[in-house]
Amino acid sequence: MRKYSSVLVAVLGVLVGILSVLTYQKATENKRLIRTEFRDWRKLNLVLQSLDENYVDTIDRKAVTDAAITAALGALDPHSVYMPPAILEESETELAGNFDGIGIQFNVPNDTAIVLEVIPGGPSEKIGLQPGDRILKVDEKPIAGVKFPQDSMVRKMRGPSGTKVKLTVLRDGETVPFEITRGKIPMNSLDAAFMVNDTTGYLRLSKFARTTYLEVAQAADKLLKQGMKRLIFDLRDNGGGFFDQAFLLADLFLPKGAGIVYLEGRAHPRQDYNASGKGTLQEVELDVLINENSASSSEIFAGAIQDNDRGLIYGRRSFGKGLVQEPLYFSDGSGLRITVARYHTPSGRCIQKPYTSSEDYAYDLYYRYRDGEMLNADSVKVDKNVEYKTVGGRTVYGGGGIVPDVFVPIDTTRASMFYQSCNKKATAMRFASWYFDNHKAELQKIDDYARLGRYLDAAGLEQKFLSFAASRDGLKPSSPAEWAQEKNYMMTSVRALVGRYSKLGDEAFYHIYLDIDNVFNAVI
Repeated sequence: MRKYSSVLVAVLGVLVGILSVLTYQKATENKRLIRTEFRDWRKLNLVLQSLDENYVDTIDRKAVTDAAITAALGALDPHSVYMPPAILEESETELAGNFDGIGIQFNVPNDTAIVLEVIPGGPSEKIGLQPGDRILKVDEKPIAGVKFPQDSMVRKMRGPSGTKVKLTVLRDGETVPFEITRGKIPMNSLDAAFMVNDTTGYLRLSKFARTTYLEVAQAADKLLKQGMKRLIFDLRDNGGGFFDQAFLLADLFLPKGAGIVYLEGRAHPRQDYNASGKGTLQEVELDVLINENSASSSEIFAGAIQDNDRGLIYGRRSFGKGLVQEPLYFSDGSGLRITVARYHTPSGRCIQKPYTSSEDYAYDLYYRYRDGEMLNADSVKVDKNVEYKTVGGRTVYGGGGIVPDVFVPIDTTRASMFYQSCNKKATAMRFASWYFDNHKAELQKIDDYARLGRYLDAAGLEQKFLSFAASRDGLKPSSPAEWAQEKNYMMTSVRALVGRYSKLGDEAFYHIYLDIDNVFNAVI
């Protein structure tokens, strides 16, 4: 026994020795790796230190640091970005679902901010601001007729809840001062939700904000009670937002276990997201509208619906933004968004379009126009080297973005000189504002589509608009034939813009405008 014990001790000793050597070697390799990685980054520190010690003038360390961070991230991918405090705050406010402000929606058709909508229950409604009011001053700062930037107007009106701001407005030819106490303003991401016929509902979503799922679920519930069997879900020009909201929306429509999306990156192992099977819209027929400005969360949703053969996608190839960013915040209010993974549709397609050339990436949409992709399905660029399969066995391709099942080109039939000239001068928008000034009481009483339609039919808008365009802008159709070709589109746009001033707001605009929307009509 002593003999065997001695052998066992000897063997254990050898093993311990081997493990010690291996551990030492591994630790040495790790130290060497750390030293190597530190040397890789040390040059940047040396440059900044050398500038600090030797540069001819006093250095603004913050400005140089910001520039260095921006340049470093610019060498990575298009969506890893540094944001100074003001830009970060604006970006996060856009998606927060609410913000501090006065509660109005306005437009600037002719160098003057005109109130389009006063948010119900908000500070502006409580103090008496009305649609059609022209904002002349914010506090003592004139903003009308001085080419004041629209984003600067927004920043001057926003501010912490409880603080006050003075607005001077022009109403019916009289100057009226208001002192408004700012408050929390809900920021809706759902632009419109209504029935287009007895069984078909329409939802238009502008972004994926913190409140998006709740907004859509509540709106869909109302439409179901009105008889909705089919839904047209419009994600055109929706640039995305919070990932979890896209996941929750897809979950409304998909059966239990269906793949929605998966994320994967160098330091982030694959993570799959599947449907819970608890969605309330699983039996509703679904059509999704996308275009070249539908990005990120819009593409996650569209890709999940397409790969599960849950509905048809209409329109044009989406933007192709499939990189996942994680935020990093600094104590000075600035922050980073660093790309950590890629989004993949359930079939395995990577949503992100190539970004090997920053110039090609920046001008991608221009190239799509130039190469005919906006007009012809055969010109759509896809990567046919790898085929992917939907749940039902259909072949789909990668290459960036979501390629629709039904391609609908841009509408080029509206390119007459009269239309283009009116568009440049915002003639239709300015006419709608002028009309509202003269018919405010009538429009503000209208709160249903049928009544609005009858009112617009009897308003004589065609002759009034043509007279306005001629007298204000010196514009008129070149011939009766040109107007005959343009009339339907132009006057539908005018009706939609005027209808927007009724109590129905944006929903009136979309309800009317859809008549001349070629993608919507392809679905119908």
